[in-house]
Amino acid sequence: MLKKDRFREFVAYFSSHNPDAQTELHYSNAFELLVAVILSAQCTDKRINQITPKLFERFPDAETLAAASVEEVFTYIRSVSYPNNKAKHLVGMAKMLLEKFEGTIPSDINDLQKLPGVGRKTANVIASVVYDAPAIAVDTHVFRVSNRIGLTNNAKTPLAVEKQLVHYLPKNTLAVAHHWLILHGRYICVARRPKCDECPITYLCKYYEKVYLKGLKAISE
Repeated sequence: MLKKDRFREFVAYFSSHNPDAQTELHYSNAFELLVAVILSAQCTDKRINQITPKLFERFPDAETLAAASVEEVFTYIRSVSYPNNKAKHLVGMAKMLLEKFEGTIPSDINDLQKLPGVGRKTANVIASVVYDAPAIAVDTHVFRVSNRIGLTNNAKTPLAVEKQLVHYLPKNTLAVAHHWLILHGRYICVARRPKCDECPITYLCKYYEKVYLKGLKAISE
């Protein structure tokens, strides 16, 4: 299957079966989404959703978070991965929002990356979800699934994956394609043992053709 055909089939399937895919993080505004995404680095959305209700109740905006001590923020997020660093990032992020951006979360990806705790992945999430920008965030799921099913060609870095996806995906699908890939990687195309027998898109998947089917053939011989 040619790459352009693989992308066409990928978009066609998920546009039909999950057209409104969204993040599984719980949030009610852009500030809460930014906080949640910073916290979600190397941590599950389920865990983040468990701790953010009390966190958002105590710190509903940049002003209250900027005025907090790192030690107090830590008490709300102690169960997430790297809580010390993330507590520092959250307080620093809130202070910079007030000092440099007048409390408004910037729409520009480069400006977003100036905020403590915000890398390119987080910046792309905010830009695409909040501002509907044609950007796609590459996390571990997006990186793995894109390479595995053949949307990308042996891309070695998240940026390389991002560039290939942006090049081939229709611009209007970039934001939702991020969620298609994440959810597929989280529940079907898992890291260690992808659930190929449950997968609905094996007909376009390079891994299924070149690894899974060959493995079944070898077992039967």
